[in-house]
Amino acid sequence: MRKFNPLAGLAVLSLCAATSVLADGHAQGWTLEPTLSNVSFGSIKNDYTGESHTFTKISGAVSAEGMATVTLNLGSVETLIDIRNARMAEFVFRNAPEATITAEIDMSEVNGLAVGEATTLETYGTLALLGVENELDANLFVMRLSEDRVLVSTNGMVMLSTEDAQIDAGIDKLQELASLDSITRVSPVTLRLVFDAD
Repeated sequence: MRKFNPLAGLAVLSLCAATSVLADGHAQGWTLEPTLSNVSFGSIKNDYTGESHTFTKISGAVSAEGMATVTLNLGSVETLIDIRNARMAEFVFRNAPEATITAEIDMSEVNGLAVGEATTLETYGTLALLGVENELDANLFVMRLSEDRVLVSTNGMVMLSTEDAQIDAGIDKLQELASLDSITRVSPVTLRLVFDAD
């Protein structure tokens, strides 16, 4: 399996809500429901203090042809400390407005799901972050909640490397500004994503 990159996993895991087929055989697209969705990642400072962070603004859509685009608003990072939010946006994400994931999804496994049924699948895509494109993959849990709603979550915990995403310099700066001995360079990521049929 290929390595994940930080933030790649944060968005790519939402891509599995791709095209479905209605009872009459017509394909439809899907749109992310942000109020029911959550993207969280963790960090550990000074070896013993664990913290959980989120992106509060995410969006996504999948076309009837299976082309998926998912966007994270990087300025919406929420660490529960205002100054840390600002520092992360400035030094880690370099004031970039967003990170974007694109992928073409084969949803043959999902198309056959009845309401209440679930499956796991492998998804592949590309992350565009800070001018760098990275290949990524994810193992996902997908459940059909209703005829027009799909739940997507991480199938286990995803561990992401800051080095792969080329944001180590920003993490170094956060550590310096906060006078910390260490900040972990691997981050656990979890997602709960809900998509509604268009």
